[in-house]
Amino acid sequence: MRAIIVLSLLAVLLNGCASFGSGGTASGVLRIKGSDSMLLLVQRLAEGYQRKNPGITVEVEGGGSSAGIASLTAGTTDICATSRPLSSEEVGALARRYRSLGVSILCAKDALSVIVHPKNPIFDLPLRRVVDIFTGTVQDWKEAAGESGQITVYSREPNSGTYLYFEEHVLLGKEYSDDAVTVPGARSMTAAIADDTSGIGYTTSAYLQGVKALSIDSVAPTAENVRNGRYPISRYLYFYTVHQPEGEIKRFLDWAVSAEGQAVAAENGYIPLYMIE
Repeated sequence: MRAIIVLSLLAVLLNGCASFGSGGTASGVLRIKGSDSMLLLVQRLAEGYQRKNPGITVEVEGGGSSAGIASLTAGTTDICATSRPLSSEEVGALARRYRSLGVSILCAKDALSVIVHPKNPIFDLPLRRVVDIFTGTVQDWKEAAGESGQITVYSREPNSGTYLYFEEHVLLGKEYSDDAVTVPGARSMTAAIADDTSGIGYTTSAYLQGVKALSIDSVAPTAENVRNGRYPISRYLYFYTVHQPEGEIKRFLDWAVSAEGQAVAAENGYIPLYMIE
């Protein structure tokens, strides 16, 4: 019996990526909470959806991927926006409470960009040097082929999906430098680097105003290089629901991945899931 239940739950998760189908809202209010890196995207999607559906209110809140996932598990949001997949512990929490592994919906792609001040003479870094800088092994720009000067490392907060993604996929599990300055949110990261000629950080491709995005291993963080798999720090962005979406939740998610919704992603600095005309 337990094996049958587990297989059924896996089928729900896998089918969820291909089609939407629970958790419809009857109140006319759709709640979305989660990733700060996705906040601009979700806000713009919400605005576009509300224009098409005047009787619907879409409430959007950031706070980080982990906060969004916790809210989804607690039943206080309809959709979680997250810049990383759920961990096994988070999936387990959903399973214990709802007998569901959750349903993931790909929303857009992102070129996670390593950023510096525009006056920094560096335009390209090897990925291995990025690791050295963010773990504190390299602390002077001269060691990174730049001009001599102390490097100030900026990091997102630990509840951020971007923080965890960077730690896992770029630092490969190594710890951030003890001297790293923590900033809350993607906008704060961009503002910090734009104000610090010694700084280096990382952020979503949608928040590059006033900073320089570096090429990594001589590959620029462009939409084309993400699509062709050349840029080494790209990722998917996700929406999660507890059960198969239906009702207004389904309609919103269907629209978000439609050509119209993906155009909104492209217009705001994110990378659509597929080529759109």
